[in-house]
Amino acid sequence: MHTVELLPDDAADSAVRAAWRTLDAAGLPSQAGHRHPTNRPHLTLLTLPALPPPLRAGLGELLAAALPLPLAVAGPRVFPGRTQTLVWAIRPDPALLALHARLWSACRAVADPAARPDSRHAPGRWTPHLTLGRSRRSRAAWPAPGDPAFPVLPPLPDTPHWTAARTYDSTTRTADPLAP
Repeated sequence: MHTVELLPDDAADSAVRAAWRTLDAAGLPSQAGHRHPTNRPHLTLLTLPALPPPLRAGLGELLAAALPLPLAVAGPRVFPGRTQTLVWAIRPDPALLALHARLWSACRAVADPAARPDSRHAPGRWTPHLTLGRSRRSRAAWPAPGDPAFPVLPPLPDTPHWTAARTYDSTTRTADPLAP
């Protein structure tokens, strides 16, 4: 599986990593425990079974033309399910939604069905977020955001931006830049 991801500027990246450390220090599941060298704060725009070179180049051009984009956090949220995920929800501004729709359309236009995006990220279904931690526990792994036991997370800088993009290949566990 391949992902297409936006990456935050250095100050926002540092703030997200500080949030990971805060959760870890509180004994809560956190991305700080994910030690793979490709682990970094990101926003997944699409997942695809394959990313052939012509599509990769086209997506890179779309991304390079759109970046930088504002990064606006709406607050912490827990995604329930088999793997519970604590995230900072991202407030999708019109420019981010337009970029996402352009990328989705570019992938859907590819003749090869093996390179079509996963429908979980389709416009209207996609939930933009930055992952803070994951847990496979059957019950809630975190106090509810707003609960006094929920750790105070460091804020993002005043004007964070998405400034770069990459692709991650889950088979080879490698990441490659897409833009700029």
